[in-house]
Amino acid sequence: MKPTHVRLFIKSYCGWCHEAIAWLNERGIVFQTLDVLSDPAARKEMVELTGQQLTPVIDVDGEILADFDTGQLAVFWERLEKSDP
Repeated sequence: MKPTHVRLFIKSYCGWCHEAIAWLNERGIVFQTLDVLSDPAARKEMVELTGQQLTPVIDVDGEILADFDTGQLAVFWERLEKSDP
């Protein structure tokens, strides 16, 4: 799977967010980090995408996973890889 656009919405103090960053980095996945505490537009977009204010939230080419741990991220990523034509 070659995602074209991966964004991770985080809060700087969020432990799950730091774990998600490490998980993505360990796999060499290129992603954009959006800190919803310092970027009001990112916070607004995250709430519009998920209906909640919990982090982390990942957007992979329009596929959204919200309020997750790395185990859930691994399952989500595996599902995305399997759905790739």
